Amino acid sequence: MNVYKYLVVGIILGMLVNSAKAQFLLYGEFRPRTEFSHGYKTLSGEEQSWSVTTAQRSRLGALYSNEIIQTKLVLQDVRYWGSQPQLVTNEDYAVSVHEAWAEVELAQNFRLKAGRQELVYDDSRIFGNVGWAHQARSHDLALLKYEKDFKIHFGIAHHENSSITDNFYDGPDAYKDLQFVWVNKTWEKNSLSILLLNNGVPVMENEGQKTKYSQTMGGRFSAAANEFSLAANFYYQTGKHLSGKDISALNFLAEASMNNGLSAGYEYLSGNSYDKNDKVYAFTPFYGTNHKFNGFMDYFFVGNHINSVGLNDAYLKYSGSKNKITYQIHLHYFASAGQISEEAKKYLGTEFDLSVSWKLHALSSLSAGWSTMFAGESMEILKGGDSKTGNHWAYLMLSVTPEFIK
Repeated sequence: MNVYKYLVVGIILGMLVNSAKAQFLLYGEFRPRTEFSHGYKTLSGEEQSWSVTTAQRSRLGALYSNEIIQTKLVLQDVRYWGSQPQLVTNEDYAVSVHEAWAEVELAQNFRLKAGRQELVYDDSRIFGNVGWAHQARSHDLALLKYEKDFKIHFGIAHHENSSITDNFYDGPDAYKDLQFVWVNKTWEKNSLSILLLNNGVPVMENEGQKTKYSQTMGGRFSAAANEFSLAANFYYQTGKHLSGKDISALNFLAEASMNNGLSAGYEYLSGNSYDKNDKVYAFTPFYGTNHKFNGFMDYFFVGNHINSVGLNDAYLKYSGSKNKITYQIHLHYFASAGQISEEAKKYLGTEFDLSVSWKLHALSSLSAGWSTMFAGESMEILKGGDSKTGNHWAYLMLSVTPEFIK
């Protein structure tokens, strides 16, 4: 018995010594959200009723790091309430892996991160984790990082699935091959980023598979002063579209923010016109957190409005907080970038968004929001439905993020 006692004591002491050099965190997330919809993402019909749905994200995550390596594993379950039987008899509702990566030090200031991981760069316009969506977004790729006085990240991904012997990909992802370079330099109050993305999508041609590549290049600049800050994005896209046409598209954003929480901005995403078919002029924001940009009702670029007439978005935003309450008020004016038809006006609609969050405790919060779209008649051409009906969306969400072991 004494041998076993010494062995147990030795194991515990070893764990304590090791824990002095490393950090470990086991945490969870429970996030049910009820949404009320009558015109979410698209215009409602005259006889359409309100829908009420509740979806939930549940996560179990583990983080481990020391001076040499970092690892992360996040298991995730996303479901609508009522989609799973009370008496579960199958594995159709299996938990998925949202993140599973390891990062190792190769040399001083050089690190390699490989596995399933989130990509979040700058303001999340081109690469974001889409945290608002319960499923969120992660990528299977390798990321080489250099970080010292400035940062350089090089990412590369190549996907195969059902036929690994002939370089054929018919999987669910949006690309077969992807490479990008992100360079960032930050000063005391200014920041400059440059992004180059080569995106390869598989297409079938002449009974074989080819990869069509498009290139996105541009970046973001931000500067802060005593009372306000400025930010600007500019991205240009070229290369080949799935249709075989050349791409010529651009996106730019300019925003001014005051320290009192008020900001104003304008974003342009180029689009196609009915009378201009020689090239694809529609800009694609690819893997960004699009819910963040063009209104919370997700009429644009959230699984929709791709390869369409583009967008002009002029907006005013205000955010503030008092005690444990934070709130946001957004107003968007939308118009198409391309010409919809010979007689259609470019005005699409005006959206009003209001959201409030109440911090209940250190690891829990309750939030709610209400949005309304005042649609123009041209929205009917793009979305169908009736622009004269009331188009609204609201939500109520509880978020609890316990730390089980730290």
